Amino acid sequence: MGAAVDRRFRLFVYGTFLPGEPDHDFLDGAELIGPATTKPQYKLVELTAAAALLDRGDTAVVGEVYDLDVKTLAACDVKREHPVLFQRRAVELSDGTVAHAYFLSHEQSRGRRRVRGGDWLNRFTCKRPGELQGAGPFVSWARSRHRR
Repeated sequence: MGAAVDRRFRLFVYGTFLPGEPDHDFLDGAELIGPATTKPQYKLVELTAAAALLDRGDTAVVGEVYDLDVKTLAACDVKREHPVLFQRRAVELSDGTVAHAYFLSHEQSRGRRRVRGGDWLNRFTCKRPGELQGAGPFVSWARSRHRR
């Protein structure tokens, strides 16, 4: 077989391709390189039951990097509707390496909820009361009402 068939790709996953999520089976046969975080220049938003990575942000997005073959990458491309819905492009990781990742355009993400902290798996984790320092005016007002 030709070199194109043997070609390998590094894919950074941050949402439903993660372990325990509905699309993780698309990575069957891929080799987990390990946990990874992007440089703090991206945003993660919620698209109902999926996540979307956006550029021009200020968040380090949490995920994993996999080594996969052309066939597995093609299946992931189909699942993410690349290049119509998502665009697969290079993402800069905090360790200085680069991997492929699926991005959504800013126009497509208008009105979507931002995933604070850039961690899809912990998007529903509640902060402890001591961690709420610097909360907004509504939280401060609500706290003052609760203490009465």
